[in-house]
Amino acid sequence: MENIFKALSLSYKSAPLAVREQVALTEEEIKNFSLKIRDLFGIQESLVVSTCNRTEVYYVSEQNITAALIKVLLIEKGITDTALYVDYFHQLNTQSEAVQHLFEVATGLHSKVVGDLQIPNQVKQSYQIAADLNMAGPFLHRLMHTIFFANKRVAQETSFRDGAASTSYAAVALTEEVTRNINNPKVLILGLGEIGIDVCKNMADQEFAEITVMNRTLAKAEKIAAGRNFRVADFATLEREIKRADVIISSVMIDKPIVTKELIEKIGILTFKYFIDLSVPRSVEDNVEDIPGALVYNIDSLRERADEALKSRLASIPHVQRIITEAIVGFDDWSKEMVVSPTINKLKNALEQIRKEEMARHLKNLSPEESEKIEKITMGIVQKIMKLPVLQLKAACKRGDADQLVDVINELFDLEKHSDTSAYSH
Repeated sequence: MENIFKALSLSYKSAPLAVREQVALTEEEIKNFSLKIRDLFGIQESLVVSTCNRTEVYYVSEQNITAALIKVLLIEKGITDTALYVDYFHQLNTQSEAVQHLFEVATGLHSKVVGDLQIPNQVKQSYQIAADLNMAGPFLHRLMHTIFFANKRVAQETSFRDGAASTSYAAVALTEEVTRNINNPKVLILGLGEIGIDVCKNMADQEFAEITVMNRTLAKAEKIAAGRNFRVADFATLEREIKRADVIISSVMIDKPIVTKELIEKIGILTFKYFIDLSVPRSVEDNVEDIPGALVYNIDSLRERADEALKSRLASIPHVQRIITEAIVGFDDWSKEMVVSPTINKLKNALEQIRKEEMARHLKNLSPEESEKIEKITMGIVQKIMKLPVLQLKAACKRGDADQLVDVINELFDLEKHSDTSAYSH
């Protein structure tokens, strides 16, 4: 029971994007895979996390079936030559490794942009899926809520969540900042290369603006917008969409600026219009800012913002690690106590059975009021008898020598004759 939690991980640290894309699971695939491993291996508790940067499976089992789970996962994704992919996975086959890893992933220590909230939110979503499938039992529930509490401490006690530590997220944060006083602001994301897609991903969690995506290839814009509350505009309508937008975030890869002073003068500006240029070389002319109401932010100013935020986050890592260590110590104490829970429950049941048998023998001629008093008195006696063995068992757990005391109590009270109860019920 002390080593029941294990995990497998495939991430950007171990596998190229092409492999990560092949292995990534949709929400529906996560559900199907979770149910499949329950049926194949009897796994009752599992957490499956899958994003563009990582696919991970955490599970509760006394058996080490990590290698088998990797093969099942690959076959589920249509990869039959599994041997070619196994080395991309990191196996965490001890409980301490798996717990530590999940804490670090769920707090954002392993995010591509350290401290990014995207992966913690995705872990929460995966936990919700597990709970909906009844595949989050007492162990996983306790672990996840310990992680959530640690995350709350990280947010309250450190600068680990402060600022926008990536250029694309800095663009989103700046957009929110400059549109605070605009009712239902309209944002045009122009160009869907790597940076543009990253902006879209960061914008997907926001609800402060109406988002329109535009790309020279319309099909790519439609693909990015699928499943998101985004408008799609044809590249041929560029002038109209720039005129309509309050903020234009451009990451178009082009030899010369696509947004020129001449174009903006032709369109005309009635109120403020903000241009955030993430392109290298630039896609928005510098002199666009000469037009009254036009404000241009380039990638250098955004990088400065992101670098400052990143420095602050990196400086917070030791504090974050201390919070995680403290949380894991508390969780480990609880986890160790699970080992003695069956003995505690059997002892409690044995004493309760004796109490009820004696009550049945002696209460026949008593009034209801007298019976109620005796009931309370005898229940209190049982609780006091239980107190010391429970404290001693829990202390023995922390020392790591509970087995001998469990054997003594089992033999002393002949507990094996009483029906066993779940290790998790205490």
